[in-house]
Amino acid sequence: MPPDQLTVTLDADGDIGILTIDHPPVNALSPTVVRDLGASLDEFDRRGALRALVLRCTGRTFCAGGDIAAFDEPGFSPAPLNALLERLEAGHRPVVAALHGTVLGGGLELALACHARVAARGTRLGLPEVRLGLLPGSLGTQRLPRLVGVPRALQMITRGEPLEAGEALAAGLVDTISDGDPVPAALDRARALAEAGGPLRRTRLLPLALGDEARQALAQAYEQARDRPQEPALEAIARCVEAAATMPWERGAELERESFEHCLRSAPSRALRHLFFAERRVGRRAGGPESAAARAVRHVGVLGAGTMGRGIAMCFADAGLDVTLVDTAPAALERARAAIGQVYEAAVARGRLTPDAALERQGRIRTARDDTALAGCDLVIEAVFEDLALKREVAARLGRVCRPGAILATNTSTLDVDRIAEATGRPADVVGMHFFSPAHVMRLLEVVRGARTDAAVLRTVVQLAREVGKVPVVCGVCWGFIGNRMAEVYMRETEFLLVEGATPGQIDAAIESLGMAMGPCRMLDMAGVDVGARTVIERDRDGGLPADPAYRIVCRALFERGRHGQKTGSGYYRYEGRRALPDEATLALCAELAQRHGIARRQAIGTREIVERLMFSLVNEGARLLGEGIAARASDIDVVWTAGFGFPRHLGGPMHWADETGLEQVVQGLNRWAAARGNAHGYWSVSPLLRALAQGGGRLARWEPPGA
Repeated sequence: MPPDQLTVTLDADGDIGILTIDHPPVNALSPTVVRDLGASLDEFDRRGALRALVLRCTGRTFCAGGDIAAFDEPGFSPAPLNALLERLEAGHRPVVAALHGTVLGGGLELALACHARVAARGTRLGLPEVRLGLLPGSLGTQRLPRLVGVPRALQMITRGEPLEAGEALAAGLVDTISDGDPVPAALDRARALAEAGGPLRRTRLLPLALGDEARQALAQAYEQARDRPQEPALEAIARCVEAAATMPWERGAELERESFEHCLRSAPSRALRHLFFAERRVGRRAGGPESAAARAVRHVGVLGAGTMGRGIAMCFADAGLDVTLVDTAPAALERARAAIGQVYEAAVARGRLTPDAALERQGRIRTARDDTALAGCDLVIEAVFEDLALKREVAARLGRVCRPGAILATNTSTLDVDRIAEATGRPADVVGMHFFSPAHVMRLLEVVRGARTDAAVLRTVVQLAREVGKVPVVCGVCWGFIGNRMAEVYMRETEFLLVEGATPGQIDAAIESLGMAMGPCRMLDMAGVDVGARTVIERDRDGGLPADPAYRIVCRALFERGRHGQKTGSGYYRYEGRRALPDEATLALCAELAQRHGIARRQAIGTREIVERLMFSLVNEGARLLGEGIAARASDIDVVWTAGFGFPRHLGGPMHWADETGLEQVVQGLNRWAAARGNAHGYWSVSPLLRALAQGGGRLARWEPPGA
């Protein structure tokens, strides 16, 4: 938008003013929009013949929130918007909001300051600031409870989940629902209010009682805040909503302002805002011209009906695409059909799907034993066993069977996509699509760009991934791509610590103290020690491991003994059901391995050492991936780890965590462990990029290659 073009204009329909916000793509309330809103209100004040005002937005949505990018600008404050809302509400002529699309955050706070609200059917209204570690900063905690009551307001603000227009009408948040364009209905409402005269309904003046139900809701909100100390916004929300019912308006407004500013400066909010932008950057300019036309994908084929294959099939069926699921083994197809049916039955039982919707989704998945059934598919994803020879054999077959122009994807988690692509005879059509299990639930998709992947193929897969609800992170070809390559160094240090004398419980507790949902030992036990060990063994067979006889010896030894984790009742831990318990056999095994490999044992291995060795190694490997060009930008790595590996969102991902910890401290730690443990295999060699950023005072999480 040209700098001199107004984002807000005032027109009229007879004697009713129409104030229009036009600030694509989502009419965010940027400082410019707030300025132009003020100017348009000035004009409305001068045009005394106008009896009322309708506030509307162009495009696909009403205001979908504030300008989050402005939150980091020096001197940012919601005060200008808040003053404008006070002015809007205090006016003597009716103001009616015409709502459509999404009415979120500052957009809903703008609507709350109007005297009436008309919403198009299907409109969604909410205050999602908690997802950024914040609370509403433009009187949302004060106005919303006065309209919908304390319990509903707490629910909306602490969960950040929007209400559909019908729910909003029932709750008292909107006054009327329009089946079409809400502007004509809003004009009618504005005329009716103007003709009726009398006092206008100003939200700030509505009475709010703190009855038993409200007190119970507040008690629950405070309890939730105590249980989740990593989310300081939760307590602030409870205090501000309570203030709306117990304090004068001015004091409640002041408390909200103070709380908003405190949360804005907090580490969790910085981390969550970092991820907000990181997830919107993924897939942009990822190895091809933006003008490359995407290919149409309406029918998806999946080869391999195991756990991953059927999850992938459900992912696309859930998004409305037709799916053909192929497996040569009749028993595998039968198991897949049964498992898919159970997933949809469970969704119906939980109220997440209607029976008709479940049947419709299940009906989109057809099964076949012959891969010729894939001939007409637009995209075919192989999800066979993680074996390079097998995947190349399957790829060669797909290259012959699938129609010209069809995209061929491999779901490999570690293997060389270029070698698989080569086997198809049409490598330009090939891309890696590494889904995370369960594929129909996990948000992350690593999109692996091969050396010869066509730009249109890459663009198609990134666009399709977003359409089916995935977060597509594009990366280059290397062993393990982004996530598993970094996880490998994390597990490397875990196993060295075990052999040196740390227990699985000590290691997991140290990592979980950061906020991780699960430490590395429990994580591998749950995923399957056999899965991890086979990956190490396969890589060793291909000559991809360091020449270190002690590398990943614990998981290999557990695998040899049939201790495959939770599914066999023993791994790093022993299990009673799903409960992980210390296992003396694991400790004895680690002591035996230490003796066999000449590794000194120690009695005292502290939390700091565990955290540094695992986390600093993780960060260093991420920086290496950036230096090699495997990852397009540092924030992509943070998305991989938060969306796919359970890294706590309130820490922002490993790259952001490193910035918050201090890059100089990370580099010093890597050097310290190199001196303490030796560096014959280069485990502790500092990435040149990490060293340069630490020396120059840069930030790792914001790093992008020059010219990006």
